[in-house]
Amino acid sequence: MTVFTSGYTSGNYEAFARSRKPAGVDDKTAWFVGAGLASLAGAAFLIRDGHMDGKKITILEEGRLVGGALDGIEEPERGFVIRGGRELEDHYECLWDLFRSIPSLEVEDASVLDEFYWLNKDDPNYSLCRVTEKQGQDAHTGKLFTLSPKAQKEVQALYLTNRKDVENKRINEVFTDEVFKSNFWIYWRTMFAFEEWHSALEMKLYLHRFIHHIGGMPDFTALKFTKYNQYESFALPLRKYLIDHGVQFQFSTTVTDVDFDITEKRRQATRIHWSVTDGENKVPGGVDLGPNDLLFMTIGSLTENSDNGDHHTPAKLNEGPAPAWDLWRHIAAKDLSGAFGHPNVFGAHIPETKWEAATVTTLDKRIPAYIQKICKRDPFSGKVVTGGIVTAKDSKWLMSWTVNRQPHFKKQPKDQIVVWVYSLFVDTPGDYVKKTMSECTGEEITQEWLYHMGVPVEEIPELAATGAKTVPTMMPYVTSFFMPREAGDRPDVIPEGSVNFAFIGQFAESKSRDCIFTTEYSVRTAMESTYHLLGIERGIPEVFNSTYDVRTVIAAATSLRDGQPLHLPGPEFVNKFIFRALEDNVLGSIMAQEGLIPDVAKEEKKE
Repeated sequence: MTVFTSGYTSGNYEAFARSRKPAGVDDKTAWFVGAGLASLAGAAFLIRDGHMDGKKITILEEGRLVGGALDGIEEPERGFVIRGGRELEDHYECLWDLFRSIPSLEVEDASVLDEFYWLNKDDPNYSLCRVTEKQGQDAHTGKLFTLSPKAQKEVQALYLTNRKDVENKRINEVFTDEVFKSNFWIYWRTMFAFEEWHSALEMKLYLHRFIHHIGGMPDFTALKFTKYNQYESFALPLRKYLIDHGVQFQFSTTVTDVDFDITEKRRQATRIHWSVTDGENKVPGGVDLGPNDLLFMTIGSLTENSDNGDHHTPAKLNEGPAPAWDLWRHIAAKDLSGAFGHPNVFGAHIPETKWEAATVTTLDKRIPAYIQKICKRDPFSGKVVTGGIVTAKDSKWLMSWTVNRQPHFKKQPKDQIVVWVYSLFVDTPGDYVKKTMSECTGEEITQEWLYHMGVPVEEIPELAATGAKTVPTMMPYVTSFFMPREAGDRPDVIPEGSVNFAFIGQFAESKSRDCIFTTEYSVRTAMESTYHLLGIERGIPEVFNSTYDVRTVIAAATSLRDGQPLHLPGPEFVNKFIFRALEDNVLGSIMAQEGLIPDVAKEEKKE
């Protein structure tokens, strides 16, 4: 059994040190199920930190492309397609640790991290219009959260409650309409794609994970973005690094099952079963595994069974066989103790986990003018455009859209803009189209978007028909990891007693206090699994400790109160006395500095 030698570290002592070659690594091989970010990162860590020969690493992928949800392609008949975009921030410690070692494809003698850092230094991200209403008019939120005192208490209570107390609870079981009618909830739910029936536990984890960014939520100063779509900016450089080191990619390969030898104290993966698509035929195959053959399994998938429509065809909801989910179900049934998790908690609720996105490529120069009117920036500048999503708060679909730096694809014509649109209420009839988004063609989705952009209604049909090419994408499982859950529903990255296998990706349970639906989480599970199974002598970066920083917590509390200081019950002179006493200690001075309590000394000077 492998001894876990790698712990968490929040300092540079272990982060800056190079790991020595682990004992026995030359006798090991590695197999990865899926070519998503977790697998690509895991292979890179085996090479960089585990000193494994890349030729001994094989990545099995059902499709023909790497990157998983980090997608971005051009389909000649349909147009450009993106299923989403990752929101990035400074403190993705594992992600940036990875990409500091991956050479940039754009900038000579620079890493992907260097390129990203310089880009966001020169062109910092922020939004000039976060929310619209009444057909493209700025809603003028004033960057306010508009949480009532009762709503503030509800958010505070969730933040302070024990994790176990919100297991299997929905968000609408811990929040009331006092929260749901606030700007805070508009910002939050559309930024992270939370629904009211989603996990209160995950909502809590997000509050802790991003407490340092609360003040930057209304204008997206909290975020950073890549130069192009994240397939070209992240996945392709990582793929080249792995290929250059000899890693083997086996595409058109669907892993159907894994065999295990399980005893009370020991678990070993013994065989991978797969089928290879060869034309119209599926050829069964597989490989036997010994203790020195390491297996890293991506289980579940947020993009599984995604379906693309086109400008004249709606996307379909595919509720049929789902290989990534079926694999997890087969694996979970192998261990009666439940150590391999409970996939149906996440993957058996399509009505609650689906939503739809659309990629709009503009062909008519009139459309970018409407984009510029809302975002107050030239979309052809090559710099930040919307700075994040713009939400039409009165949209019956609850539609949001974003324009990242253009061109968003390297092959994109200079006179085109690529826009990503998504909606959370896909089964509600729209405001202009009067159909659900699920029923709509790309052209009809474009009509609804143009309506909420403020295009005169008489111009919408013609502009949507000839002025854009739109690809709708239905994703049945896109927020499956947000379903209410409890401890044990996701298997540990390294199950107890594991000799040679690990679970990676969004549905594996990290030992850290991280949250899901992030690139960071995928890379963190990859780092945990490779470091532990190979015994790599290097610390895994701790999740950024902002939730334990009293300065950050006070600043966040002030932001959530829209800058209003606390007011205690009782006469004003008693309030002043208490606040004056508080100012005489470090905590009180921080509270006064952040505006959470009145700066009595300053007020007295003015008087």
